[in-house]
Amino acid sequence: MLLTLAWGSLFFPGLFVLSTRWLRRARPEWTDHDCVMISTRVVSSAQAILATGSGIVVICSCGNVITDRHWLAREYVWFLIPYMVYDIYAMYLCEWYRTREPNCRHSCTIFRNFLSKNRLMITHHVAILLVLVPITQRLRGDLGDFFVGCIFMAELSTPFVSLGKVLIQLKKQHTLLYKVNGILTLTTFFSCRILLFPYMYWCYARQETLSLLQVPFKIPFFCNVANAFLVAPQIYWFSLLCKKAARLFDPPPAIKDG
Repeated sequence: MLLTLAWGSLFFPGLFVLSTRWLRRARPEWTDHDCVMISTRVVSSAQAILATGSGIVVICSCGNVITDRHWLAREYVWFLIPYMVYDIYAMYLCEWYRTREPNCRHSCTIFRNFLSKNRLMITHHVAILLVLVPITQRLRGDLGDFFVGCIFMAELSTPFVSLGKVLIQLKKQHTLLYKVNGILTLTTFFSCRILLFPYMYWCYARQETLSLLQVPFKIPFFCNVANAFLVAPQIYWFSLLCKKAARLFDPPPAIKDG
């Protein structure tokens, strides 16, 4: 556990620092804000790839969705904890660089703006640290590694979300790549962050020879509450993505003569 925490504490901030330094040298015309923003997307994508890979391994290794075990189901959570802490700081750092460039405002103002703009994401990260980590590492006992692997798979959409934000940062939002990436973002987000939860219920129903509608009444109540807690912000974020996609594919307004 401690070794895994230590590796995570070195890997994510280290990758961020290396990426930022490389971008500053490779793209000297970019601002510090550009370099920091893109570096955070690189780290987020790296974490997502590792989480998705871990999830695939765990899911494929667990024939019994309740009792089968795989060491990655616990170890990757320890590796994820430093990322969540790092990511909160990285979001603040992006806000600091963004507001520092136009005018040097007081750090308290920057911090308040950071909390206001990112309250849902910060709440999401803190809830994972304070609620989801104890559940996955202690309260569930030796059961449910398969479902932990499924939760890891929710990160599959993150590289596409990150690429979209990088393309916006580089003012490439009118390119074909941005539109194709938008479609992939919507598809992977809906599949791995929303349909994922009915899929987990279906896997349990199939193993226990239940109908899908019986599952919520057969599993512990806190499991339903935890799933509702996890899926609610995903539905909200998906609605935001759909609104952005709708604007993207809207026809340009006609130019009036005269």
